Amino acid sequence: MAKKKNGRKEPVFGLPSSLAELRMNPGDRVSGSDDRPKPSPRKASGKRKSSKSRGGIVGFFKKMFYWGAVVGLWGAIAVVGVVIYVGAHLPPIQSLEIPKRPPTIQITGLDGSVLATRGEMAGANVALKDLPPYLPKAFIAIEDRRFYSHYGVDPLGIARAAVANVMHRGVAQGGSTLTQQLAKNLFLSEERTMKRKLQEVELAFWLERKHSKAEILELYLNRVYFGSGAYGVEAAAQRYFGKSAKEVTIAEAAMLAGLVKSPSRLAPNRNPEGAEARARTVLAAMQDAGFITAAQAQASTGHASYNVKAVGAGTVNYVADWIGEVLDDLIGQVDQSIIVETTIDPKLQSVAEASIIDELAAKSVKFNVTQGALVAMSPDGSVRAMVGGRNYAESQFNRAVTAKRQPGSSFKPFVYLTAIEAGLTPETIRTDAPLDVKGWKPENYTHQYFGPVTLTQALAMSLNTVAVRLGLEVGAKSVVRTAHRLGIASKLEANASIALGTSEVSLTEMVGAYGAFANGGLAASPHVVERIRTVDGNKVLYKRPADQAASVIDARAVAMMNTMMTETLISGSAKKAELPGWQAAGKTGTSQDFRDAWFIGYTSRLVTGVWLGNDDNSPTKKATGGGLPVEIWTRFMKAAHQGATPEPIPGAAPGNSFGGIGQTLSQLLPGVAPPPSLPPERGYIPSAPVYNGNRPQPPAPTQTAYPAGRNQPQQNVRPEASGGLDGWLTERLFGR
Repeated sequence: MAKKKNGRKEPVFGLPSSLAELRMNPGDRVSGSDDRPKPSPRKASGKRKSSKSRGGIVGFFKKMFYWGAVVGLWGAIAVVGVVIYVGAHLPPIQSLEIPKRPPTIQITGLDGSVLATRGEMAGANVALKDLPPYLPKAFIAIEDRRFYSHYGVDPLGIARAAVANVMHRGVAQGGSTLTQQLAKNLFLSEERTMKRKLQEVELAFWLERKHSKAEILELYLNRVYFGSGAYGVEAAAQRYFGKSAKEVTIAEAAMLAGLVKSPSRLAPNRNPEGAEARARTVLAAMQDAGFITAAQAQASTGHASYNVKAVGAGTVNYVADWIGEVLDDLIGQVDQSIIVETTIDPKLQSVAEASIIDELAAKSVKFNVTQGALVAMSPDGSVRAMVGGRNYAESQFNRAVTAKRQPGSSFKPFVYLTAIEAGLTPETIRTDAPLDVKGWKPENYTHQYFGPVTLTQALAMSLNTVAVRLGLEVGAKSVVRTAHRLGIASKLEANASIALGTSEVSLTEMVGAYGAFANGGLAASPHVVERIRTVDGNKVLYKRPADQAASVIDARAVAMMNTMMTETLISGSAKKAELPGWQAAGKTGTSQDFRDAWFIGYTSRLVTGVWLGNDDNSPTKKATGGGLPVEIWTRFMKAAHQGATPEPIPGAAPGNSFGGIGQTLSQLLPGVAPPPSLPPERGYIPSAPVYNGNRPQPPAPTQTAYPAGRNQPQQNVRPEASGGLDGWLTERLFGR
């Protein structure tokens, strides 16, 4: 302090030497009044510890509540977001409808029997009240025990399935309810994703809100898949037991309910042991649920009867595929289940199938022939049988409709018809001798030539040089026009070799074209569909119009052609064909290097064509049209004509014309008697005049009857290997 003059002392404040001196130290802090009691160190310490402990527990719970609320809020937001996301990828709930069942195409034969089914095999919807009560209960017992108590999703079932899956370290059980399964079947795919599962849950809730339990159960039973193409209990009962779902037993109901778990693996026609084991599991579940008694469960064990033929193996499926290809042209898009009534005769279809399969099984190795096809139709074009291959299950390629192959000499009738229409007759003489067409030298199969011959002789013996000469004479374009007029739709090359069938055609086309010869000259378009109607029969969607009698061949030309082509079966290349009591005609064909063997023959009742060969177009071991195809044709035609009254071919002369050829041979080879003539056939078809032309005797054979170059290599197109008369002539002319 400063001291004043009067002796008074004043306080003196010294400035701090640094800012650090301005800081307070613990001694400067106010600790309270000195007279306040101070707790002892031990007591103060204990009080602070108790207060801190209580505050920590409360704070912990507060934090837990807070973070729990935060997590719950975000969880709720996430759930809402997922629901919105999943719902955004569904059709609007308000516009959802139970989709229509995919259409089924049922194909029936001429007698009304079911030949095949296309699309999903779905039986008619069956009302829940019409089913035996144990049938729906079987599904509830094994698939959804709490069906009547949940609202589309069963949390207990999901938990049970989760525990079972954890215990088995895999997917041992499913937690889906019947409602969820129905939602998946109606609206969703089979993909295994969380998105699809969540969509299934949403749709299950929608179904439960929209429909009653009974409606949901009925929908489920009529839509669920049971394997082997069967959808719904009615189709499954028909498929596996041959009866309606209204008539199934408890054992059969248990087997049906057991299929839902794995239809493909447990189908009784594929895995009978697995199906029966699963059925026992269902019976136990039904007993445990109180739906059946122990005695009923015991009595039903192992008593499901089934004996079902495998689907999709029969050759009639070639017909079904062909029908599927033409339906769009007949009725447009198929958007409802329909019944297609066809012209197919089930009995003839079975005979055709057996003829192809059995003959190939016996001789395919010998001739190196792996495939065959057959088409049979009535002269008006109604297809009665079609076989597109030897085994549909192995190959669905239809060789009767789709395959295009060289017809060989079976094409020659179009050449001869063109010549007949140009003014020639069956007795017209043409020379069988070597010729050269701009370097191409067509030859006969045996390299033998007979000089002047009639057209009848040339066609019966399938002489290639005469066919080529006729083609050149009338013009290749005229031959092509004739073939197209009769029904050949394939592109044909108008060149000299067309006379030997070098342009590719289908078997169905050829059979259709030959139909004009069998019916007296009318166009014959092969067809198989007669009528198409809805399943309930209330609406006819298509009915084949009555055929307009469009003439494509003059009646006189028909008579001449039929007279010539009967000779092929009597004495020519198809002499092996046997059809006692019936007048028949036709033509064989063998393409280059024996790649294709054909025979198309007909009566007044049926036109049938047979083709044999290999899919890779490889050569056979000298399979000819007069061999195996004729044998298949004969087997089929004998069965097809059994019990029918014989009728002659339009315009063909009664008896046979082999007498004319025989007289010629008697002149050429004195002392060689021709084979005897067949007895005259009964009755005539008035649609064409009978051809009874006089057969002039041909002149003596020229030096070309035994040509020096007969061992020359084959030229561009190999002619048909003739049998019958050709072989008979060879034996007598050359001693072999």
